[in-house]
Amino acid sequence: MEKDDYDYDSLPYEWPVRTHMLAGAAAGILEHSVMYPVDCVKTRMQSIEMVRYRGIIHAMSTIQQKEGFRRLFRGMGAMVAGAGPAHAMYFAGYEKLKYNFTLYANDGVKNSSLANGVAGGFATILHDMVMNPAEVVKQRMQMYGSRHESILRCIQSTHQTEGIRAFYRSFPTQLIMNVPFQAVHFVIYEATQERFNPDRVYNPVTHVASGAMAGACAAFITNPLDVCRTLLNTQELSDRDLRVKGLRQAALVIYRTDGLSTFFRGVTARVLYQMPSTAISWSVYELFKYLLRPAIESKRELYVTNQQRNTPPVCSSPSIPEPVISSTVSCKNTAP
Repeated sequence: MEKDDYDYDSLPYEWPVRTHMLAGAAAGILEHSVMYPVDCVKTRMQSIEMVRYRGIIHAMSTIQQKEGFRRLFRGMGAMVAGAGPAHAMYFAGYEKLKYNFTLYANDGVKNSSLANGVAGGFATILHDMVMNPAEVVKQRMQMYGSRHESILRCIQSTHQTEGIRAFYRSFPTQLIMNVPFQAVHFVIYEATQERFNPDRVYNPVTHVASGAMAGACAAFITNPLDVCRTLLNTQELSDRDLRVKGLRQAALVIYRTDGLSTFFRGVTARVLYQMPSTAISWSVYELFKYLLRPAIESKRELYVTNQQRNTPPVCSSPSIPEPVISSTVSCKNTAP
């Protein structure tokens, strides 16, 4: 089998967008579902009103003993509902933009860190437009002592008491956090793939390792912004002594709580959450690309074959001496 048969990663830009969207949706749902308990712990550890936990294991055991095992999965439905469409737009946007930026900005070189970073930043905007409301509901359900009985009740209560803006209060902060996060994430992932998997064959080990490394680096760098986002998402109208309206106010409140160290609360939980999350996300996404390629290629070949069959033969017009009296010129190359 030729090398091109294995080079599944070079998805041509004319492939249907639904191919990337399907693979991305599957990756996003699986990623967030598997790692949801760790995400719950991260949210609580980042909160400035948190119950004091000594670490991730202590937090999980405490929640399970005092609130029940199901508490670790509270609000998961909101995350799954948002993760599917958000990651579908995320990966589809990234693949399309990466191709175009690489082609036009880097003279078609296969891998460009600049193109990967810019494409990742733009893809993040598409992702966060869908994901931000789901994040608000999810984090409010995860908080200790949450008064919301269900996801639907949380949505209704938030909308009635705070309006639609509550679902996007942290959107600017989330963008400020996620654009550099995803830029670092994609650059490191593509760079490690170029180093350890230069032929871009389907190799689960390199996809998992590259994804984990990219997620860990990006998570650590952007943790201070994630703490600010958690504060903006979880404050509610009943918190009359604490009304934070933007990133600047959030940063000041967090700093006054316990100094600079407050910005790195939950950093271990976040890194340990992001490492397997991004590893799962990339491995599932790359697997779906690998599995879907033969079907798409067969359809493409069939389309090209049909186009060739339906194209009429091109015949050259013979040289006809002047003057031409007949109004009909035959396509056959016969003598006049």
